[in-house]
Amino acid sequence: MGFLLDLPILGQPQVTFLLKVNRMTRLNPQNHTSVVEFILKGLSDQAEMKVALFVLLLLVYTITLLGNMGIIVVIRGDPRLHTSMYFFLGSLSIVDICFSSVIAPRTLVNFLSERKTISFVGCMGQAAFYIVFVTTECFLLAAMAYDRYVAICNPLLYSSVMTRRLCMWLVVGSYIGGVLNSIIQMTFIIRLPFCSSNVINHFFCDVPPLLALSCASTYINEMILFSLAGVIELSTISTILVSYIFISFAILRIRSAEGRQKAFSTCASHLTAVTMLYGTTIFMYLRPSSSYSLSTDKVVSVFYTVVIPMLNPLIYSLRNQEVKDALRRTAERITVRL
Repeated sequence: MGFLLDLPILGQPQVTFLLKVNRMTRLNPQNHTSVVEFILKGLSDQAEMKVALFVLLLLVYTITLLGNMGIIVVIRGDPRLHTSMYFFLGSLSIVDICFSSVIAPRTLVNFLSERKTISFVGCMGQAAFYIVFVTTECFLLAAMAYDRYVAICNPLLYSSVMTRRLCMWLVVGSYIGGVLNSIIQMTFIIRLPFCSSNVINHFFCDVPPLLALSCASTYINEMILFSLAGVIELSTISTILVSYIFISFAILRIRSAEGRQKAFSTCASHLTAVTMLYGTTIFMYLRPSSSYSLSTDKVVSVFYTVVIPMLNPLIYSLRNQEVKDALRRTAERITVRL
């Protein structure tokens, strides 16, 4: 039989759903209608806004791919950039390409579709890969901070400490951390019953909007999300902060202003990237559920899923003289060949 049921969703105003359930469903949450697909509401319902947003997102995604692939090509093609610092930068570019590619293509397709559906498997897959790459990026930024600490505080030991093997393990460890975080969270999310609605008020399958659709208690999921996000953010931020405290003392001991400026310039790009990513992820996942606002979350999500991967190669290339010189040499080689 049909009846109206009011469900509070993560601190949002109560939403009334028309549910068709039977007595057994109410007594046993396991007996629910399986959701085979979700509907993504997207960024806007206005037709004129959809066109503008489609063009803007397509432009941003194209710049993201070209910029990050350009960084990878330049680093691999220039022997002067075959150092641990640029090895991490190239790895960050790969993660940014994967990160944005998990979100942007599906969002672009939905702008052109009248019915913005995504299969249950596709939605869970998108959420899983999203968690993998955002976590991997956090660990990579921490590894890059440690690399800068060794380079500035122990320059004579830099080549012996930051060996290629250590750099490789730091990158692999970052991916392992991302995969483990994703497996733990998705194991609990997939087991949730989705029987109240299949409409996700977001432009991709993020964890909080998915939890909002469950007709069972999501307390454990919220605690796991908060705990894992807290541990990852705290551990990586602590590594970054401690590294930069020692870096600051080392820079202050440099006598020449030119030397201090050169040392600081190697860290400025990394600090900018760290501030952008951690500022948005802390806002998204480490605040009380009562303060969630889906409209605000959408704007913030666009920034760190689409805009930051586009800005990272620009930040690292425009503020790094070695990268700019390598880009110039690469452009000259291409011009000569043409």
